[in-house]
Amino acid sequence: MAEMDTARGAEGDEVLHPGSSSGGNQAWFDRACRVIPGGVDSPVRSFTSVGGTPYTVARGEGAFVWDVEGNRYIDLVQSYGAVILGHAHPAVRAAIDLASACGTTFGAPTVGEVLLAEAICARVPGCDQVRLVSSGTEATMSAIRVARGFTGRDQVVKFDGCYHGHADALLAGGGSGVATLGLPGSAGVPASAVADTLVVPYNSVPELDEKVACVIVEPVAANMGLVPPSPGFLQALRDACDAVGALLIFDEVITGFRVGYGGASARLDVRPDLWCFGKVIGGGLPVGAFGGRREVLGVLAPQGNVYQAGTLSGNPLATAAGLAVLGVMDAGLYGELEARAAWFAASLQAAMDEAGLVASVPSMGPLVGLFFGDDPREDFPVRHFAAARRSASTGVYAKFFKEMLGRGVALPPGPYEVMFPGIAHDEALLGQVVDRAGEAATAVSARVS
Repeated sequence: MAEMDTARGAEGDEVLHPGSSSGGNQAWFDRACRVIPGGVDSPVRSFTSVGGTPYTVARGEGAFVWDVEGNRYIDLVQSYGAVILGHAHPAVRAAIDLASACGTTFGAPTVGEVLLAEAICARVPGCDQVRLVSSGTEATMSAIRVARGFTGRDQVVKFDGCYHGHADALLAGGGSGVATLGLPGSAGVPASAVADTLVVPYNSVPELDEKVACVIVEPVAANMGLVPPSPGFLQALRDACDAVGALLIFDEVITGFRVGYGGASARLDVRPDLWCFGKVIGGGLPVGAFGGRREVLGVLAPQGNVYQAGTLSGNPLATAAGLAVLGVMDAGLYGELEARAAWFAASLQAAMDEAGLVASVPSMGPLVGLFFGDDPREDFPVRHFAAARRSASTGVYAKFFKEMLGRGVALPPGPYEVMFPGIAHDEALLGQVVDRAGEAATAVSARVS
């Protein structure tokens, strides 16, 4: 591997370049801990649930990332789904370069935000309008506010293990990093913030009444591992909301434009009233969006009296990158990616079985999950958060993660995340992952048996 060197910026600030040398992973993590709480800007990155020192990324290309020590990993994190074409894809880089030459932010309407909004609406049946924001958390937070403003009601229903960002009202019963750290919610969130949030089991249809403003759900749960909706679950939610005049919100921050050309709602043929998007639509840059029926979005200022705003909303670089990704991802590519992910999941399952590890490897579209258990008849398939917690409590995921990392494969550093094979992960490369997974599973099996 090439060594790494450092250069100095115009003001003397240290700039790290790929191929330069400026300390190892431990040194960089120690340095980060001095100036960043816990050494990370998002808790799951800390390796708290898997142990060890997190690797610090120096660069990425396609399906690979390189850390500051020059180690190369096959990356199945892909920025937790924000990257679908692979790191530093030429089309995305070209779009960002072109946009940046014209300016990076204006605080005024731009052509790019209109084009991206048109592209989203064109791909998602029933989504008439969208408003762009800067993160998935902003999208879900704003969608809840719209639903409350439209209905004049306060109560929100969410599902245990579904993570909808870190807004106060939605942290109750959250999956992903909240579950990884074993938190029931978060300190600093007053009881009043979650007083109108009702948490119910995923894949179970709750009884609703006229106090409910909205039901928010991941149509395919991907923050408690990968848990698909049971047959009829989403349609039953749609019917239950209609019966009491509540709005149905699909959080498609992960599934939007990843599980199919039109996202989960188009794939599963159930239309919500509001959608939340993120990740793929920014091409790896910070972005979010919420959208829905024109009638519902009409409550937003300046038309209506529901206020929402953001200085960097519709950022030109993010919209350019997102448009580039959507321009590449046609229906044919989605079909190829899904077939490849299905083969990968089945091959991983076979490798686990051969090694004697009790595991389940579900997939939907290009999303691939990984659960460990004690008894396949009792533990699988995982249909709700309680079962996902049981899987995480075995402690096997952390052991498997370390074995894979040592073999040059970067999995998400927590048992509640999913793997994100993308366009850059061809079958030959995924075959290498399967081979290494077989070795890792055999090593883990020898330790836990």
